[in-house]
Amino acid sequence: MDFALIMFVALVVTGLIWLIDSIAFKPRRGAEAKMPILAEYAKSFFPVILAVFLLRSFLVEPFKIPSGSMLPTLLVGDFILVNKYTYGIRLPIVNLKILQVGEPKTGDVMVFRYPRDPSLDYIKRVVGVPGDTVTYRNKQLTINGQLVPEKRDGTFSYISSGLNAVNPDQYIEKLGTHTHKILIQPDTPTVYTDQVNSQFPYRQNCDYNNDGFTCKVPPGYYFMMGDNRDSSNDSRYWGFVPDQNIVGRAFMIWWNFDNPSRIGHLIE
Repeated sequence: MDFALIMFVALVVTGLIWLIDSIAFKPRRGAEAKMPILAEYAKSFFPVILAVFLLRSFLVEPFKIPSGSMLPTLLVGDFILVNKYTYGIRLPIVNLKILQVGEPKTGDVMVFRYPRDPSLDYIKRVVGVPGDTVTYRNKQLTINGQLVPEKRDGTFSYISSGLNAVNPDQYIEKLGTHTHKILIQPDTPTVYTDQVNSQFPYRQNCDYNNDGFTCKVPPGYYFMMGDNRDSSNDSRYWGFVPDQNIVGRAFMIWWNFDNPSRIGHLIE
């Protein structure tokens, strides 16, 4: 169940108990009578739950990184903070935008609801905004005909989920106003065409072959890719992310149990 929904239910329940006690029962009790334990708990927890609910819904929300698809930018086990208002104020639970504040920009690291299962939150980097033509062929990213600058920066080593040692090439990439590192495994396919979902919305906007793909991003949608380019399940395979699925922009690492030195790092 969605955590925001759990918080909302708890908020309503505690608020109703407190309200009913205040209106229906408190006037009947004597001045010295003790408040029932249930009403006392409701009165104590309601403001706390309200504060947490408002904070998570409209300001910042914490997330934990579960996979290595955003290596080396984000490590498995990083706890991050997500700005909930950068891309507009949205009603919690229904995720309906009620106030436009800003829009995702190329290079932003964004949390969103997975289009194929909105109960899951994904995090990737924005590589295409509405109207962009995104091309990724032979491990080279091109946006609107312009090659995205990148520079070799040694290698990066990590252990994959299958407990295999992986040593991809590391590059420094400049995407929009963001300069960050990406990982590329030169001996793997640019895209596994047999894993591409043939039914995602606006699939006709994309052209795939053995060298890679080209996609035209439709209005109201975004094209997302992981920084660990060859180990990321992203828009190459399941399509574009609609605006209504946006959760917010990831901006800081606030905790990592295994690597405390990462605490406080801003996400570029």
